[in-house]
Amino acid sequence: MSNSRRDFIKKLSGTSAMVVGGVSLSEAYGKTFILQSEARISSNDTIRIALIGSGIIGHYDTDTALKVPGVELVAVCDLYTGRLERAKEKWGKNIFTTKDYREILIRKDIDAVLICTTDHWHDKISIDAMKAGKHVYCEKPMVHHIDEGQAVIDTQKKTGKVFQVGSQRASAVSVLEAKKYYEQGIIGELTYIEAVNDRTSANGAWQYTIPTDASPQTVDWDKYIGDAPKTPFDALKFFRWRNYKDFGTGVAGDLFVHILTGVHVVTSSIGPSKIFALGDLNYWKDGRDAYDLVTGMMYYPERKTHPSFQLFTRVNLADGGSGGSYTRLVGTEGVIEMRWNDLTIKHFKRPKAPEFGGYDSVMTFSEAQQIEAKKQYEATYTKEDKEWKRYDDIVFKSPQGYDDRLDHFIGFFEAVRAGKTVVEDASFGLRAAAPSIACNMSVEQKKPIVWDAEKMKIIG
Repeated sequence: MSNSRRDFIKKLSGTSAMVVGGVSLSEAYGKTFILQSEARISSNDTIRIALIGSGIIGHYDTDTALKVPGVELVAVCDLYTGRLERAKEKWGKNIFTTKDYREILIRKDIDAVLICTTDHWHDKISIDAMKAGKHVYCEKPMVHHIDEGQAVIDTQKKTGKVFQVGSQRASAVSVLEAKKYYEQGIIGELTYIEAVNDRTSANGAWQYTIPTDASPQTVDWDKYIGDAPKTPFDALKFFRWRNYKDFGTGVAGDLFVHILTGVHVVTSSIGPSKIFALGDLNYWKDGRDAYDLVTGMMYYPERKTHPSFQLFTRVNLADGGSGGSYTRLVGTEGVIEMRWNDLTIKHFKRPKAPEFGGYDSVMTFSEAQQIEAKKQYEATYTKEDKEWKRYDDIVFKSPQGYDDRLDHFIGFFEAVRAGKTVVEDASFGLRAAAPSIACNMSVEQKKPIVWDAEKMKIIG
């Protein structure tokens, strides 16, 4: 074990002095606390934005961005005529609309763009936008292919523009609260993480409604294809693009990224070194070529901020139960469990004394030796030494109406206004996206993928 790791573990030993939810640890057991957002707006200087990609997430992101004081929507770009018509209906007839994102980038009255397109356009539009002097909020995953990431990082550094990936887990109150108590050592030393995001519904499996007027006349298919293989117009591949590998990254790139974003924020990790995954298409056999079930195993080597640990993750779009999402950080002295914007901490202390009797080898000794072993055990350990200390759960609930997406946008616009940095920049974005996308590679290649998280490159 490295000296830095020993120092970190030593820091974890002082849980008795820990403050949880504003009270001492001993007072926190069994209580429920309401989480409070720490996102703050220091200025309402006007920021003019444009939306590129006016699908479902484009609407969610824009509606949320417009809740931040001083933010104005100037323009919308989409390749489907019906969405441009809807933009004017919803956000005002004076909104500039176009099917060519480059017409947005040349406008001087736009400060920042929201990139909510298919995954295969993320890197190209992000780079073009930053080079055109725009700040960028790019939906996750940051890239469609791992080797596209470095160019985005280089462009961010060269232009100095604010670039934030749109996985709002980086700003969620539950994640930031979990980080506090992980770093204080309430669960002891981290051993493994289990995280799932299962779904049951058709919409959850991205089987979205197709408009009745979908055709080459209403959709600019040639622009849409971009660097994907040239194929004839297919409305499914445009409106349900997440289901197709040429345009999206499937459940791994789309949903594992949320999980890894939260894990990396809590643990301050830069990522795993080895990734192995299995994938299958079990239920949603609707023409898609992306898997509806992916399970991944990742190995995180020891670093200054955490010990070595394993991460197990799963997305199942055909869950026969009620679905559900959670991330559990399991340590030697407890568990931190995040369920989107709620948080539960389970804490215990093992007895100092080893167990004696029960399923124990002592029963195989002679009677005389059993008596002697018992005497020695009782002489060595006190009653307190033998006690398990199991504490009541500590629960944190997000306030009614809380929206982590809004906190994420507040952070983005604060960075734009004040020249600040963001947590989920291009380097963070690639370190969350690459292991997720590597799960798809592992499934296809039937072997582990080795990842250098420092250099952000696949090895071999």
